[in-house]
Amino acid sequence: MDATLRPSHPVFCTVVPPHLLDRIARSGHLRRADTAQRTLEHDAALRTRRRITTVRGIAPAPAAPVSDEPERTVYDAGHRTRLPGTKVRAEGEEATGDASVNRAYAGLGATYELFLKGFGRHSIDDAGLPLDASVHYGEDYDNAFWDGRQMVFGDGDGDLFLDFTVSVDVIGHELTHGVTQYTANLEYRGQSGALNESMSDVFGSLIKQYSLGQTADQADWLIGAGLLGPAVTGVALRSMKAPGTAYDDDELGKDPQPATMDGYVTTHSDNGGVHINSGIPNHAFYIVASELGGKAWERAGRIWYDTLTGGELAPDADFAGFARLSTAAAVARYGEGGAEHQAMQKAWSAVGLG
Repeated sequence: MDATLRPSHPVFCTVVPPHLLDRIARSGHLRRADTAQRTLEHDAALRTRRRITTVRGIAPAPAAPVSDEPERTVYDAGHRTRLPGTKVRAEGEEATGDASVNRAYAGLGATYELFLKGFGRHSIDDAGLPLDASVHYGEDYDNAFWDGRQMVFGDGDGDLFLDFTVSVDVIGHELTHGVTQYTANLEYRGQSGALNESMSDVFGSLIKQYSLGQTADQADWLIGAGLLGPAVTGVALRSMKAPGTAYDDDELGKDPQPATMDGYVTTHSDNGGVHINSGIPNHAFYIVASELGGKAWERAGRIWYDTLTGGELAPDADFAGFARLSTAAAVARYGEGGAEHQAMQKAWSAVGLG
């Protein structure tokens, strides 16, 4: 089925996974435990609301030319949970005195630019969809999410988590869930859900690398660097270069992500471990990008984008299916036996999916 004709099932995805918040909710530190529990309960209610939302079809792109400029609007939720809040910055307006507003505005722009300049895509839906975001959501809300229509950022608790606008890769991660929603529409459970999460990590990292002008060897390959508070022993939420090493903390526990299929986690929590097992395709992408060198969005990113948008990736795809399709995409674009094809074979073999 053509990806543009698939019904869209918008997922509710948060950048901080429920298994991590659940760990904090069992802390002996009452304030941390209470904050995590409130975030978990709020996320669960929103997740349920998404499940009962009527499925909508994806409209085809309009015949008229689409502008190459984004249409961004940032709102201030005022520490409430009613969205979107008060409009505080529209497209083309000067920066405000609120750093969260300005970072959100810049992150929306960076995401739009990478998809446009790197892949010729006009916004999330490839039809110029306006990009909306709300900041200062809730009280001490320890998360950020894409709700199927817009971005939402909490301020964090100032202890374990800082303001969720501080990491441009987090912004890119969540918006890429929208790109997946409008293309392959990967189901948010099991291996297809882990692929959904991995796509967001891949393009979130590429957005950061693009905005900083970094090559693959210069990138940190971290998701959420700068997001963890000074009390946390860790550097980020996830590492694509070395899954399982992003944090090892008394409150957060140890990063549970595997880098290969030997460590694949079978679990009923977190929709079948979507935030955990995503470390495997994440690591495969890191290997491909490192093998090819240069700017990761130019070849490695192009292969992943072709696979996501090519129309053959099924909503219930598993890791093996994605490995096969992405290798075929590399051959289709760059030819058989070249550096790209060899990098793909090496990467998927290295993670146990050769």
